[in-house]
Amino acid sequence: MTLATTAWVDGGLVPLQYTQAGDEMSPPLAWTAPPDTVKSFVLHVHDVDATNGDGTLDTLHWLVWNIPAASRGLPMHVPQGPQLADGSRQLSVTGPYYRGPAAPATGPLHHYVFDLYALDAMVDVTATGQNSAPTRAAVLAAMAGHVRGKATLVGRFKYAK
Repeated sequence: MTLATTAWVDGGLVPLQYTQAGDEMSPPLAWTAPPDTVKSFVLHVHDVDATNGDGTLDTLHWLVWNIPAASRGLPMHVPQGPQLADGSRQLSVTGPYYRGPAAPATGPLHHYVFDLYALDAMVDVTATGQNSAPTRAAVLAAMAGHVRGKATLVGRFKYAK
């Protein structure tokens, strides 16, 4: 399985329009060659170079689960809201939407990892409250034993000085 975007090459710099310094719209994503047994997809976008207040987790920028098995991508600028028209659900550290990269100019480039998982099941998790940590933990736990494929795309970013 592969995951790609037309917005940057894997490992390249994320263009401004997809960051908090720009329009903060989600990038167009496309994937190919999922396993035949796929029932849904989960997209987990996280900044592996940032930590939350407790220092234990990276920062969640976007979690989309129950993406239909027939899907082969997500369009640019996915609308906000806890549930999308196709039934998939979404969340970030700040709400039910994509949260763009925002690494500070004073530090190194941050790596924003887009992990796409192909599952042989749907994920029966509803977002809980304003804190995204319990929901992310529940989605990741519900995926256990159901992952049949994985693809990763990386983008790098930091604010310009």
